[in-house]
Amino acid sequence: MIRYAILPLALLAAPAQAGPLADLAMIDHAVAAFAGAPATPVDRRLRLAACAQPLALAWHGPQRDRVRVECPQPGGWRLFVPLAAAQDLPGEAAAPVVARGDAISITVSGSGFAVSQPGEALESGAAGAWIRVRTLNPKAQPLRARVIRPGVVGMDLP
Repeated sequence: MIRYAILPLALLAAPAQAGPLADLAMIDHAVAAFAGAPATPVDRRLRLAACAQPLALAWHGPQRDRVRVECPQPGGWRLFVPLAAAQDLPGEAAAPVVARGDAISITVSGSGFAVSQPGEALESGAAGAWIRVRTLNPKAQPLRARVIRPGVVGMDLP
């Protein structure tokens, strides 16, 4: 008897689909067109409501490595889509833009600030790759930082 009473409750608790779903491939294409570069595909497990208005796209973050995608209608949704690093793309090998031993600038940024200091790359890396670096202090411990562009690596603080 209890078994039969649970089934109707489970059906009531199941989420109901409230209309058509957004086309995730269309979101991928919109982000790539906005950024001018390939984006990491949106997770196909997402079930977003279709948006009746045009999507609003904008850069998110100081490095411009993520795109904010919003459905601007009331009750809409918001996604943050990372751009695909060159090493994430199939069939493409990323050329290192920082070589081991290069003099670099190490940038640390957070909410409302950014500081940098000179350092040395302890590994080679392509743009977007995480490498080991150290400051010019001979007693400094190695750090891990992301390659931003030739000669510049950085990390974000929460």
